[in-house]
Amino acid sequence: MNWLLVVLLLIGAYALVAYTIKKRGLWQDRITFYGPIMAVKTAKVSFFDRFIPWSTLLRIYGTVGVATVVVVTAIGTVMLVIALFFTYQTCPEPTGIYAPQNILLLPGINDFVPSTFAVWFAFVLTIAVHEFGHGILCRVEQIRVRAMGVLLAVIPIGFFVEPDEEELEKAQAGPKSRIFGAGITNNLVVGFLCAGLLLLALGQVAPLSAPIIHGVYQGFPAHEAGVPQYSIVQSVNGQEVHSEAEVAAVMNRTRPGDHLTIVVEKDGVPGSYDLTLAAWPQNVSSSPSGFMGVTYYQGSAVADVMHRLAQPAGLLYLLVLPFDIGGYLRFLAFDSPEQAFFQVPFAGFWGLVHLLFWSAWININVGIFNALPMVPLDGGYIMKEGVHSLLRRRGKEAHADRVVVLISTLILTMIIAIIAVPYLCRLPDLFPL
Repeated sequence: MNWLLVVLLLIGAYALVAYTIKKRGLWQDRITFYGPIMAVKTAKVSFFDRFIPWSTLLRIYGTVGVATVVVVTAIGTVMLVIALFFTYQTCPEPTGIYAPQNILLLPGINDFVPSTFAVWFAFVLTIAVHEFGHGILCRVEQIRVRAMGVLLAVIPIGFFVEPDEEELEKAQAGPKSRIFGAGITNNLVVGFLCAGLLLLALGQVAPLSAPIIHGVYQGFPAHEAGVPQYSIVQSVNGQEVHSEAEVAAVMNRTRPGDHLTIVVEKDGVPGSYDLTLAAWPQNVSSSPSGFMGVTYYQGSAVADVMHRLAQPAGLLYLLVLPFDIGGYLRFLAFDSPEQAFFQVPFAGFWGLVHLLFWSAWININVGIFNALPMVPLDGGYIMKEGVHSLLRRRGKEAHADRVVVLISTLILTMIIAIIAVPYLCRLPDLFPL
């Protein structure tokens, strides 16, 4: 499928619908426009008033959150610069993470984000905790919430809380920053909480000791006999085996050309296979024994890697795990046969793991992205308050809006460049001189 064409068609359809609504003035009490972005809203927002009694505690939470957001803003900006530099240096093909359908976090369309219950639950949770954070802090700071709703730009790109603009404009920099930072803070708190619960859950996992066939060499005896991948060896030449070491003990007594029968189990169904053993490939081993042509799943090694995820490098790896095609730990995010090769504490355990992983992954990534210093992102509004406060103290506040626009434009330009560079690099091939 030509995803670039699909994206262009969706943009065209959205533009037509948005133009019709705006031109005819349809549903003006429920739909407004911010440039090309359509906002569909509701005025039923009394829920946020329930948090007013907790104002003191929530103000402390918001203040700590703003400090955290400032740090995340700096980290996110550095990551953006590094990503742009790497993209410019390598000029990658517009495939994989650079493909058109993978630009936005859209489950089922993005190749790295499956359309599963766990992903959609995490998606809704991320949006809910983000926007509820804004709404709650508005009421804590005694600012009226007029409406809340969803933002559309071809697809849903987020939800919003609409405070009373006049009241918000009159508020001081501190309260406004707490309001803007509340959504990011909530995303990061929920994301790291889910990551912590994920690590606790993985601590309850133990690998099976059974000899599990993970790979089958093409053109060798096991492949020729049809031995299936991800099957468990039950017996070799009538001798029951319970571990890879026991299989090796039997195989050490064989020689190339020997006939051998193995019984394996796949999805609970046993099967018997007759093999004529071959010699070991020279690039694999110089053993004189016979060679079936299989590799075994190293469950203990994988379990050790899982248990090391609590280290800083492990937590960083969780953020790139969906893009690690062929990685040993992808079963933490995607359904995979490897899940059957571990002892787990209860049925449905891997469903819980997927729920925790995606809730952590989406919340943390959305929090980092929203912290970028670019209006209309939350980090941009916090940056705006900071710039105004800084220049006000120096008597140069008249220049503040220009500085904010400059910073926002720079960040937006870098984002667009990361997306565009893989295509621009191919222009000489498309239009040779």
